Amino acid sequence: MLSKNKRLEAITKIVEKKGTVRVSEIVTSLNVSDMTVRRDFTELEELGILKRTHGGAKSKNTFQYKELSHEDKYVLNIEKKREIALKAVKLIEEGDTIFLGPGTTVELMAKEISLKSLRVLTNCLPIFEILSEKKSETFNVFLVGGEFRKITKSFVGEIANMTLKNMNFNKMFFSCNAIKENDIMTSTFEESYTQEIVLNNSEEKYLLADDSKIEKIDFINFYTLDKLTGIVINNTEKEILNKIEKYVNLVI
Repeated sequence: MLSKNKRLEAITKIVEKKGTVRVSEIVTSLNVSDMTVRRDFTELEELGILKRTHGGAKSKNTFQYKELSHEDKYVLNIEKKREIALKAVKLIEEGDTIFLGPGTTVELMAKEISLKSLRVLTNCLPIFEILSEKKSETFNVFLVGGEFRKITKSFVGEIANMTLKNMNFNKMFFSCNAIKENDIMTSTFEESYTQEIVLNNSEEKYLLADDSKIEKIDFINFYTLDKLTGIVINNTEKEILNKIEKYVNLVI
């Protein structure tokens, strides 16, 4: 039987693909009860993902539900990401305890870290591998385990979430797939829940995002710009910066 998060994702994919669906279709496809489907429809409607109809639901989104792989993302806007990584690494101080979320921009940032005394936790395998090469008695690196998502090379799910709930961080650095007005978006419930736990347990929160993410949408809103310490972004047109500056401090 699918977990609730996976069930919600499955329903979303079906709705995005078909446009409209009946409750009975989801009952048959996912082998769940009529009442469960109706509750899921209500939750997804509250998230703004679909609109309930008589006996079913229809999509509210205009985007194509498709998540790029880690490898595909890595080559996109690579120079902008390097620019952001170099700015972000300057925000780390000796002795900090930090969390690095999954993402290719954060991975590039990890390569630039040269501090001597640091405690770093991450749920992203490539970032852990990079930082393991820098490990010493005063530079500690920890990988948070859980369910492995191959597409983003990160660990999520209940094991990861339970591990992180009781941890506190000086700073968190993370990325996203899209920013629309005040909303920060990503592609899956699992990753959004794990990120949100760490964000709520961090004194300072920094989003690393290039200007291609602005005015885009993705599957789920998981945080808002106005709750962040800052967004680290590449130098770009003033018009683009103005769209987010009213919500959050810019690190440019």
